Amino acid sequence: MDPSIAPAVRALLKAQKIAALGTLHDGEPYVSMVPFALLARGPDFVIHVSTLAAHTGDMLANAKASLLVIAPDDESVPAQARARITIQGEALQIPHAAALYPEAREAYLRRFPDSAQTFELTDFSLFAIRARMCRFVGGFAQARTLTADGLATVLAG
Repeated sequence: MDPSIAPAVRALLKAQKIAALGTLHDGEPYVSMVPFALLARGPDFVIHVSTLAAHTGDMLANAKASLLVIAPDDESVPAQARARITIQGEALQIPHAAALYPEAREAYLRRFPDSAQTFELTDFSLFAIRARMCRFVGGFAQARTLTADGLATVLAG
């Protein structure tokens, strides 16, 4: 893992709260938008989704999932040079009774306090997107691959 990218990865994941979520929908790629939080111990991304959303059923049927987080728009940076990170991993539903649930709920509500009412709705569930591999692009010719352990190290710094 290249330690020089750590500040840029942390800054990106702090600045951007929304990701594109890629799932398999009836065997075809499907992309939607999800707000995300990070667990303090990393590298799990936490999302809170409704069973009414197609991506929830997709993740329950096939846990393979991907997230794409792109740096906020900046007129001084060409679109192709915007920092971004792609997370490939596994989507794991976090049941209310799971030991991880309180930590995941707290992380999500800390980042999205206005979403507290959705935790009262029975059709919403927490999922952890457990990173397997990540690809960080910091701009032109600045691409690096991170393992899950490498991402955890970056996030812990």
